[in-house]
Parts: sequence; C-alpha cells; structure tokens
Amino acid sequence: QVQVVESGGGLVQAGGSLRLSCAASGRTFSSTAMAWFRQAPGKQRELVAYITTGGNALYADSVKGRFTISGDNAQNRVYLQMNSLKPEDTAVYRCAFSPRVGANWRYGASYDYWGQGTQVTVSS
Repeated sequence: QVQVVESGGGLVQAGGSLRLSCAASGRTFSSTAMAWFRQAPGKQRELVAYITTGGNALYADSVKGRFTISGDNAQNRVYLQMNSLKPEDTAVYRCAFSPRVGANWRYGASYDYWGQGTQVTVSS
C-alpha cells in the first residue's frame, strides 16, 4: 500500500508565494512521472504541471513563469513552488505519482497514487 502526504497549502494574499510538498511512502515503486493537479469549486480537475524521470517538465499555460515543479523520483518526492499567486489559483491541489511507462502525463488517469489534497486560497 502507498501513502501519499501533502503539505504547504494555506491562505496567502495575491502576489505572494507558497511551496507545496508531497511524499509517497509504503510499497516500493519508482515514479516515471510526478505531477500536481488542482480543482477549483465548480470546475473540472486540471493539470498544473508534471515532471518526468528525465527532468522534462510541462506546465499549464496559466501558471507558466510563476510556478516551478521539482522532485526526486528515487525518493518519490515532488514539490511545487508557486510565486506571484493570483485569486484564480485558488483550488485544492493534489499531487500524483505514476510508475507507468509511455503514458500521457497530461491526464489524471495516467497516475496511480494520489495525495488527499491541500487547500490553496489566494485573497485579492
């Protein structure tokens, strides 16, 4: 069994920064990709960013230049540095890990292990 724990969410004013952390433990596995997704009230879940074993990263257009994903695939840890936060970034953020090969990392269905979610609220 795999346990995934997130931390770092909270309330911040627009223009501020937060750093989210996430770690998977329990059954041993190697991640080929790690990601952050978010879901705002009344909206569908969306990809924020993912990073692969080779260090390739992809970001949603809405966060490019403001957010940075990093991680350690061997340790199954992933981080999201969020700068210049905007009220529209308010959402529940969830990390995800995938041990699959050749999947489309843009989609949540490609990930097997998920965190419980951490709330990020950006006030105007």
